[in-house]
Amino acid sequence: MTFDDFKKTHKLLAQYKYNWAPIDKGYNNRTVHINVGECTITEKPVTPQMKEKFIGGKGFDLRLLWDATKPDTKWNDPENEIVISGGPCCGITQYSGSGKSICCAISPQTDIVVDSNVGGFFGPFMKFCGFDALEIQGKSNQEILVVFEEEREVIEIYEAADLPSDSHVLAEELHDMMAIPGNEKDKYNVSVVSAGTAAEHSLIGMLNFSFYDIKRKKVRLKQAGRGGIGTVLRDKKIKALVAHVKTIGGNRNNVVNMEAIQERGRTFNKEMRELDDKQCEMKKKGTAHLTNVMNDYDLLPVNNFKYGSHKDSDKITGDVWMSYFTQNVPDGCWVGCNMACAKGVDNYLLRSGPYAGSHVIVDGPEYETTSSLGSIAGIFNPDFTIEANFYCDTYGICTISWGTILGFVMECYENGILNEERTGGLKLNFGNADAAMELLHLVSKGEGFGLIAGQGVRKMKELFAKNGWGDPGFMQDIGMENKGLEYSQYVSKESLAQQGGYAMTNKGPQHDEAWLIFMDMVNNQIPTFEKKAEALHYFPMFRTWFGLAGFCKLPWNDVEPEDNAQSAEPAKVPQHVDNYVTIFNAVTGSNIDKHEIISMSERVYNFQRIFNIRRGYGLRKHDAQPYRACGPVTKEEYESRAERYDKQLLEQVNFDPAGKTTEEKMKVLRAYRENRYEQLLDAVYERRGWTKNGVPKIEHLKKLGMDLPELLEVVAPLQ
Repeated sequence: MTFDDFKKTHKLLAQYKYNWAPIDKGYNNRTVHINVGECTITEKPVTPQMKEKFIGGKGFDLRLLWDATKPDTKWNDPENEIVISGGPCCGITQYSGSGKSICCAISPQTDIVVDSNVGGFFGPFMKFCGFDALEIQGKSNQEILVVFEEEREVIEIYEAADLPSDSHVLAEELHDMMAIPGNEKDKYNVSVVSAGTAAEHSLIGMLNFSFYDIKRKKVRLKQAGRGGIGTVLRDKKIKALVAHVKTIGGNRNNVVNMEAIQERGRTFNKEMRELDDKQCEMKKKGTAHLTNVMNDYDLLPVNNFKYGSHKDSDKITGDVWMSYFTQNVPDGCWVGCNMACAKGVDNYLLRSGPYAGSHVIVDGPEYETTSSLGSIAGIFNPDFTIEANFYCDTYGICTISWGTILGFVMECYENGILNEERTGGLKLNFGNADAAMELLHLVSKGEGFGLIAGQGVRKMKELFAKNGWGDPGFMQDIGMENKGLEYSQYVSKESLAQQGGYAMTNKGPQHDEAWLIFMDMVNNQIPTFEKKAEALHYFPMFRTWFGLAGFCKLPWNDVEPEDNAQSAEPAKVPQHVDNYVTIFNAVTGSNIDKHEIISMSERVYNFQRIFNIRRGYGLRKHDAQPYRACGPVTKEEYESRAERYDKQLLEQVNFDPAGKTTEEKMKVLRAYRENRYEQLLDAVYERRGWTKNGVPKIEHLKKLGMDLPELLEVVAPLQ
């Protein structure tokens, strides 16, 4: 079916014609607001203050979402928005990883703002169509399709009840439909945003952003996974957003100094060619190379984060995943990315579910998925992981959240909190791959225990306690969530800094804010509270900046210059930091330095913290962590690492474990570790310019230039 055919048989509900204009130094200087309930489409100007204080990407998202919602707006209220923005550097093709956009919404899981970064082509295509950000508000009373066409300079909303729901089918159909008939290459100029059937029945729905793989002649998907934004999309009855642009590449961002960008791009590409095989093998294994490393350092989540390694880990090493991935193809999720880490399993035969017997392409698995759909459930079977990866993607649910949910459910089952009667006959013990796969299909169908599991760990804890199925304290200890968001896939017990890097996040425990395990635990580079606090200031701020400007984080530190270890601060990869300073200035005509990168991020980071406070969250109590993130919860957990824990009691706590019961030792260790975390909170809050309750101080906001009246109104009563 061509688009002309579609238009003949589907009612046009709204049309907005706009005047396309070239991007100016990375900015369109306007955003677009779509209310799908009222079928209205309007432009908004981007003010100088918005560019100065919020930069783009996540900054624009947060500013627009704040203005659109009230403090008590719920995730499924019509006024909740999905906001998508790429930042001024998003869309350039001369430096690796320049296609990222950020999606924000009030989260169904956390009731606060969630931000989720994503590759694929839709973020850049929004810019090429003419807009720095897209706001989607309202709730449609029927299934709809939203179309952006650069050629016709038009945005349209159509009835779309007969379009398929699952993302891989829907994206393929829309790429075929929107491309110029008979022009295979024009599919490259189309991108689709969708969720899927599981997003309709759970709170953990995600967004899939598509891109057309010219080499494979296949539509592929990248995910904005965290926090349930796909659930919001389906609640608004949006089947898909689709953008069709005229062309990619060249100087579409109309940058100020293209040669400077190209020079840095050439340098990085040379590093990838010469150093990747020696360092991370991203081109061969993607992020799945980390599986070996995590297991070797006791950091791989096994059995709901009980353990950090397993005897069967050799079944899921990077070499195993490499044997599944198609090699020697340009696996970038945006044009010009020489890191090529978006690996794929081609022509994979599905064995279960509604697409059993089909051969499909599976995007990934990335490292997070190798553990979330594997070791965390005690499953060490690559075929289970790959098939579950495919179904999570097409059903539209986050693999990270789903895996952590699965680990919690299985530990509850093994402790009698759940049983076959409560799970609808599913034997959800660790290692049961068949039951785990069936549960995933039930989430898609909205049936049985799938409806419960799809609510997430926090709501399951509440339900199980209400029903009297288990001890609330025990479930709190083993339920790996913070702020309502499930933990991503690193064991943080032996890294106090990583505990903070998870639990102090604005959105919930996602590693993209601060991954400090190696600095802290392996290399011992930040031994004091002061040094940990400095790291928990710098790295979350620096990583925030990627989401403001439109970059992927992986090219920053997953391949390093050969002499990086000799630099003054190797963990920061200073040569690559300088790359980003140069490129941002070359795109925008600015004159920032590496210090201004941190200031830019601080403004937005504090804004998001205050956004949470405005909604009734964002305080010290909300930065509390489940004890399993901090130490051993169960007797078997302690005894599996007894030598380590006994040594720590003796050397760090001055407590002699000789002759003591395991329970006695666990109690002392717990008190020590929980106290250390509270001290860390004090140190980090002080470094970030916050009160002991986690509230940004007014004098700090003034220093940052963020003493906006609406922010002071929120924080003044809490000083």
